Amino acid sequence: MTHNKTGRVVTNTTLQGIFLGLTLMTQAGCGADSPTEVEETVVTGEEELSSASGAMIVDWNEHTVATLTQHDGYAEPYPASRVFAMVHVAMHDAVSATAHRRYHGYAYRDRDTWADPRAAAASAAYHVLVQQFPAQEASLQQRFDSSLAAIPDGARETRGVALGQRVAQVIVDLRADDGSDEEFPYMPATAPGRYQYTMDGFIYRSGWQHTDLWALESADQFRPGAPPPLSSKAYARAYREVKSKGALESVSRTHDETNYAKFWYELSESGWNRITRILATQERLDLAKTARLFALANMALADSYVAGWDAKFHYDTWRPITAIRVGDSDGNPATGADAKWEPLMTTPPVQDYPSTHSVLGDAAAEVIARVLHRDDIRFESPSTSFEGTRRWSSLSEAANENADSRVMAGIHFRFSTRTGQRMGRQIGRYVAETHLQPLP
Repeated sequence: MTHNKTGRVVTNTTLQGIFLGLTLMTQAGCGADSPTEVEETVVTGEEELSSASGAMIVDWNEHTVATLTQHDGYAEPYPASRVFAMVHVAMHDAVSATAHRRYHGYAYRDRDTWADPRAAAASAAYHVLVQQFPAQEASLQQRFDSSLAAIPDGARETRGVALGQRVAQVIVDLRADDGSDEEFPYMPATAPGRYQYTMDGFIYRSGWQHTDLWALESADQFRPGAPPPLSSKAYARAYREVKSKGALESVSRTHDETNYAKFWYELSESGWNRITRILATQERLDLAKTARLFALANMALADSYVAGWDAKFHYDTWRPITAIRVGDSDGNPATGADAKWEPLMTTPPVQDYPSTHSVLGDAAAEVIARVLHRDDIRFESPSTSFEGTRRWSSLSEAANENADSRVMAGIHFRFSTRTGQRMGRQIGRYVAETHLQPLP
């Protein structure tokens, strides 16, 4: 397999996929010479497939969460975003490689119009996950068997399974050397405004900004301008806000602000995948549209982490917990120090600017709104970091609350969240406008 500079597949399929495809054609027939059994299945099942729901895609999104949880307790958000994108791009391409094709594929170029798209989607997800987590093969096989039990046995199901396996192999090969395992040396600078460790000499994923992208042309494609200077009024204003609102024992933060600071504290790609599941089900999307929605959302989420990391390591700015404790060293008379200041929530071990949590939230919201052609959707969701649910009247309202939560939690300056939101909207718009487009 060869790739261009953005990581796109140039060849149609892997050698393994070609070989498997030829074998299946020999066994089951292809095109005009296909057996009568397959032909009858296609004719009688077409109406059912045309209205097939996206439940299969939603189910395998949940299976991916369960797999990540079983693997390491879902402790690694960035590798998780990579896995989500692999699973959902594979599922989308599998559906788009069948007769149930409405959108351009991402990497897989061949087609099997006799294959059942539901079996192909389940097979693609299963084979991606098995290759990434071989120790979980038994539990994944059970989930796969359960998925196939809902599909009529026959040549069409068999071909769908084989197609999904071929698509999965293409995606796995595509990401085999994507740089996601790289780490780079990091040593904090000592100048005021520069990042200082917040967790015992540890910084998270120091090489993630070099991970191959799914949709963006480069990690710095939407890199923002610099944050406000330490001496500026804008910096002092943001400093005072997070010092007051984000403090552990804040008297200015409202009860609701405390609640949503805790609600949105969960891993961003986890929360926005749940929201995507909720909306796909609530809006009763069909199979092809659900596959596209999840693929685009997870491409945007994965690329947002890479782009966010690029900007973070480029600007290398300190977190509020550092800035407030040594506020008398920044040269700004309007920033009073508090050596014992503590934020409401634990500060993540990486730089402040921009807030990647905000990038991901707006990127996902932008993609979802564009796929559904509306922002004003009422929905509610639970969270893994908060008991109870929250409700919103639009995607943008949820994204705004998502960003604001980082200030209320005491872990980001306001200028970091606002900049993150702008980046997220740019990324989401670019992903949705340039990939997996409707066929003419």
